[in-house]
Amino acid sequence: MTRFTKHLPHYTPLFALISAGLLGYLFFSYDKAFQFIIALAVSVSYVFWGIVHHKVHDDLTIFVVFEYLVIATLGMVIVFSLLFRA
Repeated sequence: MTRFTKHLPHYTPLFALISAGLLGYLFFSYDKAFQFIIALAVSVSYVFWGIVHHKVHDDLTIFVVFEYLVIATLGMVIVFSLLFRA
């Protein structure tokens, strides 16, 4: 539990970012292009958050950056396929 509370100040902005993205995604449900832009902004912000988080904890490696990029790309592929399906 102490490990979780130690990282809580770092995870709070991430939760806020994802929550704001989800609210924006739901609020602009009539505009698929803008929903895609919101998802893209959340994905890019997620990658930057991960880089900053790991840099602060001195465990940033190229593999960590690659992992965040892969997860963000996977999320964008899922959003793109759901938004623009035929």
